[in-house]
Amino acid sequence: MISTEETKKDSVSKPNTYFVRDAPVMHAALDVFSLINKHGSGILVAKGHAIPNAVAIANIIVEKMLHNLCVIEYITLDSENANSFGKKMLSTIEISLIKK
Repeated sequence: MISTEETKKDSVSKPNTYFVRDAPVMHAALDVFSLINKHGSGILVAKGHAIPNAVAIANIIVEKMLHNLCVIEYITLDSENANSFGKKMLSTIEISLIKK
């Protein structure tokens, strides 16, 4: 499911930023598709186990829904500490899509 809320306090939410959660990929892709058509661009943000869903959503939108009228502008991979002791890392991804 895509949510406009983020648990991280220091991130700023923009109207075209979409936080990917565990949800059926096609339902999420339709939501993101309509929002990209509205704003002209979008940023998919996912953490941990939701990263494959974000990649699938980006591929569905670019290759199937908009038939290459939308491109991936950039992809940022990162990781953050999941707990205060720093023993466990959590992977994050940010995929920027822009309509041509």
